[in-house]
Amino acid sequence: MLVTGAYFADLVFHGLPRPVRPGTEVFAGGFGLVPGGAYTLAMALHRLGRRVVWSADFGTDPFSAHVLSCAGREGLDGSAFRHHPFPVRSLTVALASGEDRAMVSFQDPVGPEPLVPLLRRVRPRVLMFPQLRWDEDAVAAVLTARELGALVVMDCHDTPASLDDPAVRRVLSLVDVFTPNEGEALGLTGAARLDEAVALLSGLVPTLVVTRGPLGATATRRGERYDAPAVPTAAVDATAAGDCFNAGLVHGLLDGRSLTDCLAAAAFCGAAATTGPGSGSALRAPDLDRLLGRPPGRPPGR
Repeated sequence: MLVTGAYFADLVFHGLPRPVRPGTEVFAGGFGLVPGGAYTLAMALHRLGRRVVWSADFGTDPFSAHVLSCAGREGLDGSAFRHHPFPVRSLTVALASGEDRAMVSFQDPVGPEPLVPLLRRVRPRVLMFPQLRWDEDAVAAVLTARELGALVVMDCHDTPASLDDPAVRRVLSLVDVFTPNEGEALGLTGAARLDEAVALLSGLVPTLVVTRGPLGATATRRGERYDAPAVPTAAVDATAAGDCFNAGLVHGLLDGRSLTDCLAAAAFCGAAATTGPGSGSALRAPDLDRLLGRPPGRPPGR
């Protein structure tokens, strides 16, 4: 599969005793520097036994070096990495308190790699976007992926957008799976209630999955609605939970599982990610199989 999207170096302050407010100082109970962004998707899918190509940009800065080092230790395929002779800094400071967090991010601008030639070279079973994109290159990539028979999965990632924009509506009508969280679904649709947002989005997207944190997830497919509970856990940091949830979801879809089973796998993957700072607690395939009560040993997919 092909994952496209920027890396981030996540500086995670967790175990905050109270919210951080301007003019105050709060000492965290713990700290971690962990790779995030699209790294999380690629790494989580790789840990589940999937063959993943990740398209991302790196530079001469220490944050690029850190994430590249982590990617190497995980054994991620770097054949679609672009290395630039200048800094490409992408970092997030996450202030985590249990199941919630606040984030401040910075990113050096860099022109994206055209995806269509990469898609034709890799010919993936799945094309994954970690954020909502409706630019010309993204639309061309989605159309090419459909031509190649690939499943197209797109997250929202707090991208400022509205269904009032015809370009946004068009790209959503072309993807196979869309995975916003509840706040993103409400903001994107302008709806006051989740049910209204689900109705609007499911009219565009064949499979819609709306994550709801401790309330679980709501999904629709072919007019059927599914409400899946969350997995109770002692949360440390929720920074990587959404991406790990998506990894479990796609892992199940590639296995041909029912949407209910896919949501169960996703819930376990998302919950596990909250038990440590950032992406480091992502599940491996044997652990997920054990949690789901399945026999281990599924052969990896492309």
